[in-house]
Amino acid sequence: MSSSISSRTSPSSNPSSRTRVLTGITTTGTPHLGNYVGAIRPAVTASLRADTEAFYFLADLHALIKCGDPARVERSRRELAATWLAAGLDPERVTFYRQSDIPEIPQLCWLLTCVTPKGLMNRSHAYKASVDRNVETGQETDDGINMGLFSYPILMAADILMFNVHKVPVGRDQVQHIEMARDIAQRFNHLFGNGRELLLSPEASIEEDVALLPGLDGRKMSKSYDNTIPLFEGNAKQLREAISRIVTDSRLPGEAKDAEQSHLYVIYRAFATPEATASFRSALEGGMGWGDAKQALFELIDGEIAPMREKYHALMAQPAQVEALLQIGAAKARERAAPLLETLRDAVGLRSATSVAVAPTKKKKAAKLARFISFREKDGSFGFRLLAADGEELLYSSGHATPQSSGALIQQLRQPGALSEALKPAAPHYELVIDGGVIGRGPVDAAGVDKLLAELAALDAAASDSDA
Repeated sequence: MSSSISSRTSPSSNPSSRTRVLTGITTTGTPHLGNYVGAIRPAVTASLRADTEAFYFLADLHALIKCGDPARVERSRRELAATWLAAGLDPERVTFYRQSDIPEIPQLCWLLTCVTPKGLMNRSHAYKASVDRNVETGQETDDGINMGLFSYPILMAADILMFNVHKVPVGRDQVQHIEMARDIAQRFNHLFGNGRELLLSPEASIEEDVALLPGLDGRKMSKSYDNTIPLFEGNAKQLREAISRIVTDSRLPGEAKDAEQSHLYVIYRAFATPEATASFRSALEGGMGWGDAKQALFELIDGEIAPMREKYHALMAQPAQVEALLQIGAAKARERAAPLLETLRDAVGLRSATSVAVAPTKKKKAAKLARFISFREKDGSFGFRLLAADGEELLYSSGHATPQSSGALIQQLRQPGALSEALKPAAPHYELVIDGGVIGRGPVDAAGVDKLLAELAALDAAASDSDA
């Protein structure tokens, strides 16, 4: 899967003007040039932009759909992680993680599954192609088709919607999945949003020149066709040997070549500058031999990837270092995913038994107010969040030893004026301070404070009306 983002923000994040982008690659084989040109290289370039917040992941749950070889999946996860890092991905600038390390994703997948019409999945290109093959060979329509294959567009939607990304760089063959993710998000919002945009509708971003890189036989470079050119696996000699196997026509040296119909030219164009591409095209049309053309292509590609190849092999020899970086990335991803999933669970009715919702007054039954949500941290402590009427997180408490102590603070803060009095500016966040002690944090900027104060005013008004 090459699943790669308006200035809107997710309901669970602070306001931000950065564009969120997401890209993933399925861990079913050794990375090849098609992966690099179509997903990895443009993603690394995009990650360097100051206006972009990037999420990059190893789609290892997707790998289980077709790959029944555990050793291959395990090896591919390590190879792809090392590839991303060797290609220049900076884990301090981006969120880099394995899909299977984020338990919120399969939970979201189930919430989405329960609102997705079966008819939408019936139209999936991958499913229809499998059915067509069965029909052509006289098999039962769904022979060999598991539920993972049938419904994997929903898992892909969960990958994207979990982080409310704006753009997803994909090849043209993946555009349908982004459209499905949009449909699913809109349906979920319609059923449970009560006017809120809980899930953003992502947009597909296609790079026309590199969406499909031809393989050795001219078809799309794909592990499924066994026609790939390895990226870092092996050495320069093996790269040269792979390029030498690219299919060409029978025209001899001295005969003019049709550059546009040449797989060599298409691959060359994906690595070269416009000036170098024009020169290569001119040489082909002037009679350059295929052997010389393949040598020129090898030198061009090896010149770009040789330094990365060296770093790749060093990372493959240090799996503990790679694992540590992935765990840091998973923690960053879960910090973003958990609040959104909590909001979505609340929206569908899967609320905590200890959650405290602010009841609307009789005079304003239709009004939606901010509400406190209690939770338990992984370390066993108890805390609470204050969510705005639209689901955005406004306040986040420190941990407490018992749910009773956390609940007592909630009751104290629900008193008219208590929250406003407790809110104190302290960079980078506003803090909640009671009796000289910091009990939580608030928004990071003026817009967040304005929203929080408006929500507090509504809560105070509701409490005053209730007392009256």
